[in-house]
Amino acid sequence: MTQAIFDFLHSIGFRHPLHPALTHIPMGMVMGAVTFRMVSFLPKFRFLAKTGYHCVILGLLGVFPTVFTGYLDWQHTFGGQWEFLIILKMVLAVALTIVLATIAYIDDPESPRLDKTSLLYILIIVLAIGLGFSGGELQYG
Repeated sequence: MTQAIFDFLHSIGFRHPLHPALTHIPMGMVMGAVTFRMVSFLPKFRFLAKTGYHCVILGLLGVFPTVFTGYLDWQHTFGGQWEFLIILKMVLAVALTIVLATIAYIDDPESPRLDKTSLLYILIIVLAIGLGFSGGELQYG
């Protein structure tokens, strides 16, 4: 299946990996979620907590196509070979998905507080940084 997808893409002139383009969705949403959450602690900007929460939801939705295209690129480029950085990316992606889902379930964006939910927001940025760094190392060495 993977080869058929890439053969089709090559036949129409698209020769790039699929995964990098989609990483901007969850990674950008994570950055936005954390930024909006932190700014929402300023009294005049409390309304931005809801925007941060919406970023979490969109980021969570974006994880699935990003992971799928990462799998396709891994199969196509690396032949499914297990390497430390691939395993690390898989672990971090699962962790990010779980933490985003947890935030989506427990957060109350109508009344943001500096509590464990805010710590989960900080955790998602750490996970996103780990994913980006390991992906860059994998691709560019």
